[in-house]
Amino acid sequence: MAGQVALVTGSAQGIGAGIARKFAEHGARVMIHGLERKQGEKTTTALQASGFKVDLEIGDLKDETTCRRLVRQTVERLGRIDILVNNAAVTHRGNIENTSVALWDEILCTNIRAPFILCQETVKFMKRRSVRPASCKCIINIGSVNAYVGQAKLLAYSASKGALMTFTKNLAGYLAPYRIRVNQINPGWVLTEGERHVESVAEGKGPAWLKAALKTRPFGRMLYPEDIARAALFLASNELLTGAVLDYEQLPIGTLPEII
Repeated sequence: MAGQVALVTGSAQGIGAGIARKFAEHGARVMIHGLERKQGEKTTTALQASGFKVDLEIGDLKDETTCRRLVRQTVERLGRIDILVNNAAVTHRGNIENTSVALWDEILCTNIRAPFILCQETVKFMKRRSVRPASCKCIINIGSVNAYVGQAKLLAYSASKGALMTFTKNLAGYLAPYRIRVNQINPGWVLTEGERHVESVAEGKGPAWLKAALKTRPFGRMLYPEDIARAALFLASNELLTGAVLDYEQLPIGTLPEII
């Protein structure tokens, strides 16, 4: 990935930070994006201290102008854009009875509308570089195994990830003639800073939640951001894959309520 430029949304922490680091370790220049400047600067500084070439842009992806500015700033400051990773998402809880219209709109705005705008803006620049190898131009969408059914308390989130999966396959077909590949990763239950807080504090399960959760995991452990980062590296560097959806920890439908 030496010399390539990647934009990874939601990369100030969690899965996005893992992907950004993995790409940087393999020679890419990476635009870090986050919602909170303090956390974004912390991640960016840590990567720069390791000798990696990264930059930072802060902004709320619910705003169309912010989405387009993020892509343009990547091109202006890092020279071009070869890889777009749509990772940023919100996972607020809600079922059919208690999900407000405002919450529904917020989740779909961030989880599917923003990737649409980011892809639309990115494609403009990627098409200009159509002579580059296919492996150097790709879009990776980070979905969720909840796209297939999802938990009752994740109605809007599950719907947004289902939409993203269809969007991925449709876009892959359209962009094939331009040698721009589009793939998706559907993670299962990933142990991130945010997930620790949600389970132990927001849902009130306390520190014992992790021990109980491990008993349900098919691999005997939780997934980590590093696992998803390796998958992203594979999709970014494999020029023979487009329109693919890689499911991580896809369990039978009857067990899906155990997955976040």
